[in-house]
Amino acid sequence: MDRIVLAAPRGFCAGVSYAIEVVSLALKIHGAPVYVRHAIVHNEHVVRSFESQGVVFVEDISDIPNGAVVVYSAHGVSPEIRRQSRERDLQIIDATCPLVTKVHNEAKHYAARDYFMIYIGHDGHVEAEGSMGQAPERMVLVETPEDAEKLEIPHYERLAVLTQTTLSVNEVRATMAVLKRRFPQITTPAKEDICYATTNRQTAIRELASMSDLVLVVGSTTSSNSNRLREVAEVSGAESHLLMTPDEILPHWKTNYGTIGISSGASTPEDLVEAIVGELLRGQEHVPVTILETIKEDVTFRPSRDLIALAMAK
Repeated sequence: MDRIVLAAPRGFCAGVSYAIEVVSLALKIHGAPVYVRHAIVHNEHVVRSFESQGVVFVEDISDIPNGAVVVYSAHGVSPEIRRQSRERDLQIIDATCPLVTKVHNEAKHYAARDYFMIYIGHDGHVEAEGSMGQAPERMVLVETPEDAEKLEIPHYERLAVLTQTTLSVNEVRATMAVLKRRFPQITTPAKEDICYATTNRQTAIRELASMSDLVLVVGSTTSSNSNRLREVAEVSGAESHLLMTPDEILPHWKTNYGTIGISSGASTPEDLVEAIVGELLRGQEHVPVTILETIKEDVTFRPSRDLIALAMAK
């Protein structure tokens, strides 16, 4: 191993930082237990940390006691989940990423104007479920360009397309191209639904892959954006692996590769990256660590003033 190159930007995006801050404020205001519908972000390290503080993660609203505090995860929820929460008289705190909320609002906008929608996303992903739940009777999911080629939809005068925020930029463009060819009248959002952080991290890892013999993406196997980063690096020509802990490092990585590039998913804490770097450098402390900065990020999302004020009052 001749050097380690860290991609920048990497790690927490504004939406993840926002969601984590919201749960922390909820704990400060209400005390344990605080219930969170689904993993607040797709990273086991973050989830375990919150569990140790008294946060209870559930998939089904019916598992939450009546009147308890519930936080909606960064991935968002459907109107049906909100209805179930009201039925149980839950105290709702919403940590949905504002960029996911944007897609929800687009879905409601199109539904109100009698559009049928095609949603590009991963079947079963919680973000896709929340977004499609905004208008389930007039939305269908496609995952790939092949799905788009085979798609049969009811006849509608108006068609629109929406996308999951954490997909591969190139994959979405390929699928979108098929949809535009097959349905020339289709309406697309003024700006791509893929979030800025996903786009920036994929751009960075392409450049990283071009100069690396091996690319390691630090993140969870349940994280869509982390999986996409690994795939983008691989397509860009570098051997790539997804891992989250130092014990997943294979010994020959230290000896058989010259330049090792490292990035991390948008839900990955920086201390996990530092642990990976530390293990790679064990016994090879002379190896230089450099940063490849492709773009500066300055996006932040702040919790509501009311939530902050309640926490400060405690």
